[in-house]
Amino acid sequence: MRTEPKPTRLDRIFARLDREPERPVLDVPRMTRHRVVLFGATLAFYAAIVLAVAATTWLVRIDWQAMLFRPYQQWPEIHAFLDYWVVLGQRGPTAVMVSAWLGWRSWRQRTLRPLLAFGMAVLLLNITVGAVKYGLGRSGPHYATEVGSNEMWHWLEAGSDIFPSGHTANAVVTWGILAYLASTPWTRRWLSALSAVLSLSVGLTTVYLGTHWLSDVLLGWAAGLLVLLALPWFEPLISRAESFLLDLRDRWTARRTGPVPVPAPAPVLASVRSGEDDGDATPVRETIPSATAHTPRNPVYLAPGPHTVRSERTPVTPTGSRRPPHSDRVPRGAGSPARPLTGG
Repeated sequence: MRTEPKPTRLDRIFARLDREPERPVLDVPRMTRHRVVLFGATLAFYAAIVLAVAATTWLVRIDWQAMLFRPYQQWPEIHAFLDYWVVLGQRGPTAVMVSAWLGWRSWRQRTLRPLLAFGMAVLLLNITVGAVKYGLGRSGPHYATEVGSNEMWHWLEAGSDIFPSGHTANAVVTWGILAYLASTPWTRRWLSALSAVLSLSVGLTTVYLGTHWLSDVLLGWAAGLLVLLALPWFEPLISRAESFLLDLRDRWTARRTGPVPVPAPAPVLASVRSGEDDGDATPVRETIPSATAHTPRNPVYLAPGPHTVRSERTPVTPTGSRRPPHSDRVPRGAGSPARPLTGG
C-alpha cells in the first residue's frame, strides 16, 4: 500500500503562501485635499523654524538653556538605556530591520511596491535633509563657540551638519513608512501615532545626550513628515519602476529557461465488447484519438487502413444467454421431473 508523505509545517506554510493572489489590489494613498493642506502647514512650520534660528530669536535662547542644563548630568541613571534607544533613529540598523519586514511582505503579496516605496522615501530623505544640513552649516552643541549665537554658516568647520536632526527625520520616515503602507485605516492611525511618539523620543534623546539642539529635533521631525506626506506624488514613478523590474525579471527568466514545450495530448482509451457468439463478452481496449488533437494522422500503433470513430459504428449485441450454466436449472417451458411417491 502506497502512502503519501505527511507534509511538514514548512510545507503547509509555503502551500498557504502559494494561495495568495499574485498581484493584490493594494490601498495606495492618494494626494487628497486634506493631505495637501497638511503638507502646506508642515512646510510653513519648517520654514518658520529655519527663520527663527537664522534670526537668533527666542528659539535659539531655548536651545542654549537646554544645552547648559546638561540633562545627561541631571539624570545619569538613564544614560545607558538612552545610548541604546537612540539607535532606533540611526539609518543603518533601522533600514535593515524595516527592509527585512517589507521584503517578506513584498514576497508574500507578490509585489515590489513596499520595498520601492521605502527606497523612494529614503532617497527623498537623503536629498532634502542632506541639502539643508550642508546648506545651513550649523554647528552642534559640542562644537559651539559663542554663547547665545545660532552657530550657523560654519560650512568648513567640524560638526556643522546637524540642522535638521538626521536621527529624528530618519525615525519619522523609517517607522512612518509602516503606517504609510498599512492595509487598514485602523492600523494606519495607530502606526502613525506610534511612529510620531517614537521619532520625538529619539530626538529628545539626542538633546539629552547633548548631540543636537532642541530646534534641530523640531526641524528633523518636520522634514521627515514632509517626505511621508509628499510620497503619494511619487506613486506613479514607483509603479513604473515595479513594472520595469518585473518585465526585466520575466525576460531574464525566459532567456535562461528557453521556450516551454507543449506536451502532446494523450490518447483516450475506451472499453468496447467483442462481437463473438459466445456468451461471455470479453472487454477489449481500443484506442480512440482525443478530440483535442491538432494533427489528423493516426497513431503509429494502429494498423493501416480506414478507421471509424465509435459514434459511426453499428452497436454489437452479444448472442446467447449471459447467464452462467448451472446443472440444477432446467430450460423454461420444460416440465419439472416427477417426484417419487412415498407412502404415508
